[in-house]
Amino acid sequence: MIRHTVVFRLKHKDSSAEEAKFLVDAKILAAIPGVEKFEQLRQVSPKNDYRFGFSMEFADQAAYAGYNDHPDHVAFVRDRWIPEVEAFLEIDYAPLS
Repeated sequence: MIRHTVVFRLKHKDSSAEEAKFLVDAKILAAIPGVEKFEQLRQVSPKNDYRFGFSMEFADQAAYAGYNDHPDHVAFVRDRWIPEVEAFLEIDYAPLS
């Protein structure tokens, strides 16, 4: 299993219509084959300035690779993520045992 996570800050103003639209449109990622347990999260720690997080799981590396290469993911990254995300940190986890 691979848990793919990303925390990020948008270029949009907090609680703006643009912010809300980005989050709604990002739900397309949940429909990509292989994606399990897709979550959108609000980051609440005062220890960093990221605002949101996405988390999802994949059964294995092949499922994760299929997601990465899927046309809907590629288009979302190109058309929405790159132009609208100001900063992010991506972490992919696999269980230790």
